[in-house]
Amino acid sequence: MTPRTLPMTVPAQDLPPRVRIHEVGARDGLQNEKTVVPTEVKAEFIHRLAAAGLTTIEATSFVHPKWVPQLADAEDLFPRLRDIEGAALPVLVPNERGLDRALALGARRIAVFGSATETFASRNLNRTIAESLAMFEPVVSRAKDDKVHVRGYLSMCFGDPWEGPVPVHQVVRVAKALMDLGCDELSLGDTIGVATPGHVLDLLSELNEEGVRTDTIGVHFHDTYGQALSNTLAALQHGVTTVDASAGGLGGCPYAKSATGNLATEDLVWMLDGLGIETGVDLEALTATSVWLAGRLGRPSPSRTVRALSAR
Repeated sequence: MTPRTLPMTVPAQDLPPRVRIHEVGARDGLQNEKTVVPTEVKAEFIHRLAAAGLTTIEATSFVHPKWVPQLADAEDLFPRLRDIEGAALPVLVPNERGLDRALALGARRIAVFGSATETFASRNLNRTIAESLAMFEPVVSRAKDDKVHVRGYLSMCFGDPWEGPVPVHQVVRVAKALMDLGCDELSLGDTIGVATPGHVLDLLSELNEEGVRTDTIGVHFHDTYGQALSNTLAALQHGVTTVDASAGGLGGCPYAKSATGNLATEDLVWMLDGLGIETGVDLEALTATSVWLAGRLGRPSPSRTVRALSAR
């Protein structure tokens, strides 16, 4: 690969100087694969992501193997990551049993996964929204008592494949309830990729009006309609500095068949590099990692940046 001189850096006004990328490829990406990726491949993938400069890498999920068999090896995988330095390794936990499993292995950052719509809550969690919040309450409380960082994911924030448009006030109500449990951070999920920039800005403004601070918010966009980067830019203009992305564009959602891949981390870094926004990520090393993983998955990466840089 020849030395990269592009994109040319041209900063834009009123954007944050640095963005923290919350890498979700190893969890959100691999959980949607049709085949189970070997544990040793997952471990090397995460090590490579850390070596590329990513400082937050969501490692796995402590959901019951019946529901997500692709991540059934969490107990085997997580100890293989203990030698990683300089990167936080959050894990997804669905309930107190999942929390127990995660804490037993030394996890210090966890995430719970809620829904802004009743239909998705029923299909994904087999509970109503209220019941899911009640399930999360002791998880968050115990984690905070143990000084464990808690992220709250909120899915279907911009549209639902069964319910259609999701009213902003409905999303804000559930987001506020999730944060009131004690979550340190809120990730707004565009699970089926239907958001547009104006919608993003409206939701962020409404959250601020209800007391949810911008510095506690992350955004999680899917690229179903090619809007992930434009939506990210809108969020950055609002002041958001945490962006979820998946190396190589891996992922979707096993419970929402219309959800295609996540925003590719490489595509995000290319845009941020061009804007002069620091991420600490080595794009060449990250691209090589995604090419390596694509070879093990037996198919090319959907990331446009990975394809363009690896073809040079």
